[in-house]
Amino acid sequence: MTVLDTRALNRATLARQHLLTRSDTSVPQAVAHLCGLQAQEPQEPFIGLWSRLSDFKPEQLDDALTGRTVVRTHLMRRTVHLVTSDDALAWRARHDTMLRQRVLGTYPRELAGIDLDELATAGRCVMADQRPRTMRELVQALEDRWPGPPRRVLGELLVAALIPMAQLPPRGLWQQSAGVRNLPLATWLERDIDPLPAAHGDPVGRQLLRRYLAAYGPAASADLRAWCGLAGLPAAVKAARDELVVFRDERGRELLDLPDAPRPHPDTPAPVRFLPAFDNAVLGYHDRGRVIDAPHLGLSVAGHRLVLVDGRVTATWTVRGNHLRVSPLRPLTAPEREAVRAEAQDLSAFLDADIEHVRLDTEN
Repeated sequence: MTVLDTRALNRATLARQHLLTRSDTSVPQAVAHLCGLQAQEPQEPFIGLWSRLSDFKPEQLDDALTGRTVVRTHLMRRTVHLVTSDDALAWRARHDTMLRQRVLGTYPRELAGIDLDELATAGRCVMADQRPRTMRELVQALEDRWPGPPRRVLGELLVAALIPMAQLPPRGLWQQSAGVRNLPLATWLERDIDPLPAAHGDPVGRQLLRRYLAAYGPAASADLRAWCGLAGLPAAVKAARDELVVFRDERGRELLDLPDAPRPHPDTPAPVRFLPAFDNAVLGYHDRGRVIDAPHLGLSVAGHRLVLVDGRVTATWTVRGNHLRVSPLRPLTAPEREAVRAEAQDLSAFLDADIEHVRLDTEN
């Protein structure tokens, strides 16, 4: 069985993530290919798409959100994601149990004894008037019947688990600061959520597996589980195994992949790329070693914006006032510093935030 070293896995990830070469695909097509973008920080997906798409303009994502081809919703790992409307409707039912379990696991004492189906029905009745509501407004309409849990806890249960919700624009539009207003997905998209099929072999999970491998593979089942939050999708993996190819990593883990997916040569040059906070090119794996070194793993979950040099996390970046500051995590060569500075200048122009200076710190 072929063993893929870390560099080979790195180049495969970069190719699948449109980070090796920028793609000329449309915004909805890119969001679909990437299986969504993590989006709890509303402006970050714009940076993620700029780093992946040729000639990306913020209004392209704005149009997709207001045109309802792309939607903000709680999905993978109970995290707000930007996904296509088709995927939100196709995948939501498969995530329902996980979403409930994650909220209940976070607040076991506060939510003890609550009839979830009764609460969900009551919440849907409130939202049936098709009026967008904040989480607070929804909870206020129900707290007389459920006075025990804290408002925040009851609200999270309702909007992140029990009622499939869309977060409506202007939330998530370019350079706009707007609170969260919720509307049921089926109301906002004017289409019902797909029910789970009764067929054996977990067909929805099988689609998730194939889509994940197209954007993240080769990958282990633990990586798939870490990305979506679902329990490994064993039936889907078993049903799809004959359609997949199998590799090993240097630790001996079994890696699954699509037969015709790109796996570039490990020596393929990788350009500098600036990533947003919580980018799934890093977070989409259980074993993130293909992209980030172990001493820096905490950066990936702490909301730091990251810089890839030669395909690996090598610096962080911030914008403060009129400065874009890059802080390397290792010494950079002169050509690397030049490439980082050039990409930072292009990013500054894209951000259109009166950035006048790019500062590249002395390496740690």
